[in-house]
Amino acid sequence: MPSSFETLAAVDLGSNSFRLQIVRVDGEQFFPLDTLKDTVRLGAGLTADNFLDDATQERALTCLARFGDRLRHFRPDQVRVVGTNTLRVAKNSAAFIREAEARLGFPIEIIAGREEARLIYVGAAHSLPAGKEKRLVVDIGGGSTEFIIGSGMKAQKTESLGLGCVTYSLRYFPDGKLNKANFKNAEVAARNEIQRITHDYTPDQWQLAVGTSGTARSLRDILELNDYSVDGITRAGMERLKTELLRCGSMEAVNLNGLRADRAPVLPGGLAIMLAIFEELGIEQMTVTLGALRDGVLYDLLGRQYHKDLRDVTVTQFKRRYHVDTGQTERVAGLARQFYAQLAGSEAMQHPEIPRQLEWAAKLHEIGLMISHSSYHKHSAYIVEQADMPGFSRREQRQIAHLILAHKGSLSKMVALLNEQPAYWPAVLALRLAVLFSRSRRPVELPTTLQLSAAPRGFTLTVDGDWLASTPLTAGALKQEEAPWRATGLSFHVRQA
Repeated sequence: MPSSFETLAAVDLGSNSFRLQIVRVDGEQFFPLDTLKDTVRLGAGLTADNFLDDATQERALTCLARFGDRLRHFRPDQVRVVGTNTLRVAKNSAAFIREAEARLGFPIEIIAGREEARLIYVGAAHSLPAGKEKRLVVDIGGGSTEFIIGSGMKAQKTESLGLGCVTYSLRYFPDGKLNKANFKNAEVAARNEIQRITHDYTPDQWQLAVGTSGTARSLRDILELNDYSVDGITRAGMERLKTELLRCGSMEAVNLNGLRADRAPVLPGGLAIMLAIFEELGIEQMTVTLGALRDGVLYDLLGRQYHKDLRDVTVTQFKRRYHVDTGQTERVAGLARQFYAQLAGSEAMQHPEIPRQLEWAAKLHEIGLMISHSSYHKHSAYIVEQADMPGFSRREQRQIAHLILAHKGSLSKMVALLNEQPAYWPAVLALRLAVLFSRSRRPVELPTTLQLSAAPRGFTLTVDGDWLASTPLTAGALKQEEAPWRATGLSFHVRQA
């Protein structure tokens, strides 16, 4: 762990609010330095066919420009930016993210629902007293709700459901109108969703219920400050709050202690969801903690810097799950590193993520063999792109999947994908050659001369001529490797030393 102070930043692009948190690291503790928040309501900008409207995009981009100004002097390894449910479902999110990254100055990771749940638990666990009890952590966000059962610092069960305070408030309480029918419809819809996971979250599987983030904190404040509840969130307290909202008939008429102006428009949707959660999961009382997604992101970022990267653990678990030949994948990974280092040069400094992704691709490129030997690379790529992989963003999974898909067979299918990110072409060649040289699945005796070099429009592999003559199978395979590269508009040539 670091002995000197370090500064880290996390940006949470939620469906209700965008938040920037900057902390100073001392050992394993964080000390807040600065926080910025903007109630963007990204989820409210989704059209009926799941496109982000222009006004919401502009509001979000303006916020990110402010965040980018605050982060101007931060290094890339000091900042992690995550997007959640709305950016997962928006059909035009890719175009928005390109502009958002330009305004912010840092890459945006769209994380899967279960990865969001894991990070929420990490943040919550660090803010709770140490204990051995099993905790049920619930986070009602703007567009999704995460459910986690964990103990200590480890999440054991994670789920994410598509119900959030922004989407439910818009759908069931249009214009802030409050009546019994609206509440009943919202609660029934939420209970129907929650019933999909009820059997895995029964009260006998946890001892303490914990709420995180804006909805839980807002409900706790309102219940306690209006004497509806003495300690935290209770079922009886929420029923009293609902009665008061129904008496008012409209959010415009609601005047409650602890209700902030920015939370009022999404209160009824959040309350209906929380009531449904209490009913379906058998909760009577819930405590509330400050730790949430952005705290988990910061702890994850700290771990990546100091060799406790969960992504490495996930890759190891996948290798075990799919019974990968570890000796073979380590040989391929070692050769791929060697070839990429010869090719990349200064590129590796500009794209520090590629060498790691190349190594993970090398270690996972054969997991598809468990499904089928024929076209196993397609199965491997599909698994990596679609599976829940703790620690990885969806973008990282796609990039690793593209490397795996490209390591074998035709390259014509990869041209459109990789021409958008030409820095990945050297990694593709490095992995293809590493697999080619390791085809015997035994330790490889490499030739004395084996040098890979890049030119503006292609690559050259210089190999010891005597070694090539003594290994006709490899020599033939290298000759055949020239043809796939012609389809990419790049050349690959083998030259005898």
